[in-house]
Amino acid sequence: MILIQQHSDSQGIAEVCQALDVPRASYYRWQQRRQFIGPLPKRQNARRLPDEQRQNILETLTQERFMDMAVPEVYYTLLDEGVYLSSSRTMYRILDEAKAVKERRNQRQHGHYEKPELLATGPNQLWSWDITKLKGPQKWNHYHLYVVMDVYSRYIVGWMIAERESALLAKRLIEHCCQNQKIRRDQLTIHADRGSAMRSKTVAQLMADMGIVKSHSRPYVSNDNPYSEAQFKTLKYHRSFPGKFGSLEDGRSYCAEFFEWYNHHHRHGGIAMMTAADVHSGKADTIRLQRQQVLHKAYQEHPERFVKGMPQAQHLPEAVWINKPTLSAKKEVA
Repeated sequence: MILIQQHSDSQGIAEVCQALDVPRASYYRWQQRRQFIGPLPKRQNARRLPDEQRQNILETLTQERFMDMAVPEVYYTLLDEGVYLSSSRTMYRILDEAKAVKERRNQRQHGHYEKPELLATGPNQLWSWDITKLKGPQKWNHYHLYVVMDVYSRYIVGWMIAERESALLAKRLIEHCCQNQKIRRDQLTIHADRGSAMRSKTVAQLMADMGIVKSHSRPYVSNDNPYSEAQFKTLKYHRSFPGKFGSLEDGRSYCAEFFEWYNHHHRHGGIAMMTAADVHSGKADTIRLQRQQVLHKAYQEHPERFVKGMPQAQHLPEAVWINKPTLSAKKEVA
């Protein structure tokens, strides 16, 4: 009869009854009896625990002594005490019915950290620095490579290799970079992650004395320092990278050649395929004009080859961001 009712929406009662060889009168009598008696009661599982016992299990699981324990820990703790309430799976079901299946342990709450949103519209406005490890001659031996980069131009303004990570060494490197680039007060922002050297009082005091704004990545966020991370990837994935270095001098010699290539010969997709040195020194506009003249000449000689019209040399980005604000965030500020 239930099957007839299920198919009656798409087909008539008479057609369904005929197909199943059931008299229509029998179907209608079943319908009347069903409406009079009402729906059949839901069958109870004979193994279901009584409500009083289920309530006792729920109260036990939410006791203060068990608040920091997972359900299997509670189960075996009670078992060691000579108490059996139910299986651990039943405990989970009871907690689920009470909407208590969640992290019940009293865990530390991490503080709220604002997302760094940093803007550079030209060189020496925003720097990013980080430290990475380079493998030494032995398995347990490695060196620390400090690199300071200008975010807008991708120019490496300074680097250093040392045998340890030190706030004093970081201070000396940043101070040296600022002197070479003739950084004035209130001109520069320096961004870094949250390593011990980056958050040290030594580095913080230097920046305060020089009028430099400091910025840090959020804890447990891997992409708040993307430019330094991308530069380290370029270094370690370069075809000449040896994997490990025989000595500190070996590492310094390699990095000197690499950063010379990186600044003066490597063309970056984010800065219109120019070199970092050209952008940092202010030659980008001249180079773009030269490129445009070459393209214009090629177009004049064979315009039929350019179906979209006069080709345009790529422009430098007007702004470079670390965590560019989203449209929704801009509306909230407005």
